[in-house]
Amino acid sequence: MKKLSYLLLAFAFTQVQAQKDFQGMAVYESKTQAPKFEGMRAGNRDITPEMQKSMEERMKQMLEKTFILNFDKTASIYKEEEKLEAPGQQGGFRVMVSSMMGGGGTFYKDVKTKSYTVDKEFMGKEFLVVDSLPKLNWKLEQETKQIGGYNCFKATVVKEASKTDFRNFRPKNNDNKKDEAKKTSGETKTNFEDNFEIPKEITVTAWYTPEIPVNQGPENYWGLPGLILEVNDGKTVILCSKIVLNAKEKVEIKPSKKGKVISQKDYDETVIKKMEEFREMNRGRVGGPPMPTGR
Repeated sequence: MKKLSYLLLAFAFTQVQAQKDFQGMAVYESKTQAPKFEGMRAGNRDITPEMQKSMEERMKQMLEKTFILNFDKTASIYKEEEKLEAPGQQGGFRVMVSSMMGGGGTFYKDVKTKSYTVDKEFMGKEFLVVDSLPKLNWKLEQETKQIGGYNCFKATVVKEASKTDFRNFRPKNNDNKKDEAKKTSGETKTNFEDNFEIPKEITVTAWYTPEIPVNQGPENYWGLPGLILEVNDGKTVILCSKIVLNAKEKVEIKPSKKGKVISQKDYDETVIKKMEEFREMNRGRVGGPPMPTGR
């Protein structure tokens, strides 16, 4: 009887240890639909077809990224895969847009404490955003599909759109009488910021797999009964392309500590203010479109 008790205790200890040491890695490919610049202006100059093509190509490249998510049972770190930049690609416009596309350093999530930490560099300054994870009221659906051999279930949520995430900008609906009047009078050229707006809310569709029972996912998505393998908000698609579970080499999962500690609300206000200044400073320049601010 004692021998059986020892065996049960040993088995329980092994299970607890295995759960404690559990770790996984997921690779995600993120693609965002690039905006169109046809019929727009850069400051007080029309955008030529050559400029339009060049700007759209640059934007397309900036909106395609690869991220790595390392996770255990309660925490994760999500970071863009490091790539060498081609000569001439490090421009102010690129850095500005990159910082507004959900970019940053290491995005750390702790689902046990429901908090996150992410280090961001903006306008030459380093910030450490520390805040509570957003509460996502997921609606679990019955629809299923397979992603990379894993059985996945569908879930949807309506969430507030971030004003400092460039990917949330949507083309304005110009099908009204005022715009029709402009078209008939020959005024078809508009500034970049006049063609885009940020919706108050966006609908997100996610696919998660209960076969990997952690409520983690890319970026600040979490709270589902399984690892989120795909996220789609109509403009951006984040799709998992590779999963490795319990690799021999463990990754240290901990938050960054560099940068000025700031809340998400204060960081957003700082970004919006700087983008206002950036837009005013660049009015009339041809090198790139004035950046919208989301206001």
